[in-house]
Amino acid sequence: MTHRPAGEPPRSVQPLRSVRPHPADTLDDATPDGLPARPDAVDPSVLTALLHRHGWQRRGGAPGRYGRWTPPGRAAGATSLLVPVSRAFPDSDDLLAEALHALSRSGTPTAREILLSLALPSDEIRWERDVPTGPADTASWTAEEQLRSAARRMLLAGALATRARAGYYGARHRHAAAAALENVLVGPAPGGRMLTAFLPVDTGRALAVRLHQALYAAREAVDYRRATGGTEAFDSAVAAGVSHELAESLVALVRGTEGARIAVRWAPAAGVPEGCGAHAEPVEFSPGDLPALREAAARYLRAEPSVPVRITGTVVRMRRPGPRGPGTVRLRVLAGAEVPHVRVALDEEAYRIAGHAHLVGLPVRVLGRLESRGGFRRLTGACEITPVQVDEAERDRLLKAVQEHVEVAAFLEEACGDGGQRRY
Repeated sequence: MTHRPAGEPPRSVQPLRSVRPHPADTLDDATPDGLPARPDAVDPSVLTALLHRHGWQRRGGAPGRYGRWTPPGRAAGATSLLVPVSRAFPDSDDLLAEALHALSRSGTPTAREILLSLALPSDEIRWERDVPTGPADTASWTAEEQLRSAARRMLLAGALATRARAGYYGARHRHAAAAALENVLVGPAPGGRMLTAFLPVDTGRALAVRLHQALYAAREAVDYRRATGGTEAFDSAVAAGVSHELAESLVALVRGTEGARIAVRWAPAAGVPEGCGAHAEPVEFSPGDLPALREAAARYLRAEPSVPVRITGTVVRMRRPGPRGPGTVRLRVLAGAEVPHVRVALDEEAYRIAGHAHLVGLPVRVLGRLESRGGFRRLTGACEITPVQVDEAERDRLLKAVQEHVEVAAFLEEACGDGGQRRY
């Protein structure tokens, strides 16, 4: 409990900022019990497929009418579900309602995952790592953090591959790829050895398909490298989505383990995507694969070429060693490249043009090469820099942003340093 000093007026309480609801809230908002909206919205075949996927066992039941399902492990005797085979019988809705209610009250880790997949049809990506266990079949904090970090890096690599194919992305497409992960849900990591991500079919299926294909291509390229010593398979694997970022995520996943597996399982309610197998086996990687993966990551990083671009951006930072001569500017990219910012070295005249545009609130357009070295954050060979005319409303907005930027003061001090005469 905190105490306010005597005589101090009470602080006003500001309302909390509203935030976007999390997709998992569909479980809690659907009904007071946290079930999917209505039993009549649940397909019995989908529920049966999800139970089987999550290790539940069918133990009897009336053939052709319903099956009795129990959870895996020691919880088998605590919960029992009666799931109808179809809706052809009058009591189907009642049985489904009872099954959903039992799942919501079940303490088994898989029950909530099944309810989530029913409420929000999702493809599942599951990572498993063979790591040493501690007391009570637990893993260390570090092991769990490594699992979550590697999984996120892998999802990000898959999201990058849905935007474009490249051996190395660097800073390119990062914003769009990160936005693609906003609706991905993640389950608990029991024991720090297993983690499941749920990708809603409406927004995440392209990512799941691309990652599924990329993982198989990476496995085949590693096998080819270990069998023949050749690395050309990694070149062709780029078309399937393999990249420096994916190879690095696999290294992070496997390092410090006896092996790791990644499985992609499709949402039963949405079916199997075209070109993918219905029952694909998990893709496995072992510590023996690490040299090939590290070599591939370095190869992609080294081989990615620079890109010729014509960038439009606003000047947000300017720097040069003296009041005259060449300098460096930083642009916030508006168009021309899938990176948020670039650094550009300019000669004295180009620097003057950039400074003038900076003061009057205009963006500039510049031609050059976006260098792969350093992650596509630097533009070299800059030429043809010109201010870009914008409408009055946009110009006022840009100018206001410039005037509020703390770098303006530093620029004016530099520009006016020569006897008070302003130079750009």
